[in-house]
Amino acid sequence: MTSNSSRIIGAVEIGTGKIAVLVGEIARGRSLNIIGVGVAPSRGVMKGEVVDYKAACEATHHALEMAEKRAGARIEEVWLGQTGGHLDGFYNEASVNVKSSDNTVTALDIATVCDLAKEKELPAGRSRIHEIRRPFRLDGRAVPDAEHLSGRRLEVGYWIVHGHEGKVSDNIHVVGGYHLEVRELVLSSLANGSLLTTAEERQHGALVVNLGKGITDYVLYRDGHVLVTGTLPVGGDHLTNDLSIGLRVTTAQAEMLKLRHGRGNVQTRDKSEKIWLNGDASFGDRQFSKTAIETIAAARTLELLEVLKQKLGTAFAPEHCGAGVILTGGTSKLPGIDEVATNVFGVNARRGEPPSWVKDELKDPMFSTVLGIFQFGLRGAQEHAVPPRRKTGFLSNLTKIFTTS
Repeated sequence: MTSNSSRIIGAVEIGTGKIAVLVGEIARGRSLNIIGVGVAPSRGVMKGEVVDYKAACEATHHALEMAEKRAGARIEEVWLGQTGGHLDGFYNEASVNVKSSDNTVTALDIATVCDLAKEKELPAGRSRIHEIRRPFRLDGRAVPDAEHLSGRRLEVGYWIVHGHEGKVSDNIHVVGGYHLEVRELVLSSLANGSLLTTAEERQHGALVVNLGKGITDYVLYRDGHVLVTGTLPVGGDHLTNDLSIGLRVTTAQAEMLKLRHGRGNVQTRDKSEKIWLNGDASFGDRQFSKTAIETIAAARTLELLEVLKQKLGTAFAPEHCGAGVILTGGTSKLPGIDEVATNVFGVNARRGEPPSWVKDELKDPMFSTVLGIFQFGLRGAQEHAVPPRRKTGFLSNLTKIFTTS
C-alpha cells in the first residue's frame, strides 16, 4: 500500500540484450525508494529498436510483471529510456537585444530567446526527445541565470535531440500494451551521465560511455553542461561476432568465450597457452589459443573506441575533460577496456561507480540506465511545455522536454 502523497513509477529500459525494469516509490515528489526489480532477456529488439513487436512485448511485459510482483504494487506511470541508431541531435542558438531601458534582463527576455533557440523545425517524421539548454551568455559572458542582470545582448543555445517518430512510438506502444502510460522519455546517455557523474565532474568535463550489447550511447559534459550526446550502432555483439567468425564457433559459444577469456587488450604473451571451449575436456570439446581470443576482442574494442572518438570530432578535447572517461554497460566489464580507453582518448578512463545510495544488488552496470532514469528525473530536470504548434498526434502528450543543469 502507498500513501496518497506518493507515486509508483517504473523506469524501463528496452535494450538489445535485456529488458530492465525498476519500480520506485516517490514520496513528496523527491524522495525515491526502489521497491521492485524485473529483468528479462530481450527479444524482438536489435540495436535498441523494436523489430518484432510481439516478441518485444512478451519480454517487456514479463519484466514489468516481475518487477510489480516483487514490489507488491502496481506501476502508475513509466519513465522510458530511449536509445537506438535513429536518434540524432543538432545545436541551435538564438540571441535577442534586452528590451528594458535600463538593460536589465527580464523573464520575458529569457522566454523569448529560449523560444527562438528551440524554434528550428525538424524534418518530417522526426520527434523531439530532449531540448538541452546550454548556459546563457550576456554580452559574451556565460551566466547560469541571466534574469535581473544587466546587459545589452542575451544569447542561448540548445542541443536538440530527435528520433524517428515511428521507432519512438514502437517503444511506447510496447509499454502501452501492458496498460501503462509512458509519461517521460529519457535518453539513455543522459540517464547514465546523471547517475555516474557528480556536479563537480561535469564542471571539470567528462565523457560517459554506455557500452551495450548492440548500441553504444555517450554524453559529453563541459563546464557543467551537456555539450553533445549520441549513439553508435556498435556494441558488445560486434566482439562476439568477430570471435564467432575468427574462431569458427557458434554465436553462443563465442559469447561464452568472450565472457570467460575476452579482454580489451592483449595480456597473454605465451602463444602456446590454450583454453578449452567447454572447460571439461569432454567429447567434442575444443581448444583455442588464449592469445587469439584476446587479440580478436582487443582489435574490435580498440576500433569501437576509435570510432567514438572520431564521431565526437572537435567536440572532445582532453584539456576540457578533466574528469576523464567513465565507462558503463555490459561491455565495460571487459578486463583492460579502461586502459584502452585511456590510450585512445588521452585522459584517465575508469568504470563508472553508482552513488552510495544504490543497493549492492543494483550496482551491476546492467542497471545503470534504469537507475539513471530515476536519477535524471529527480535531480531537478525542469519540464517546459512544448510549443503546441510543433506537437500533434500520438506523441504530443508523451514527449517531455528537459532542461538540464
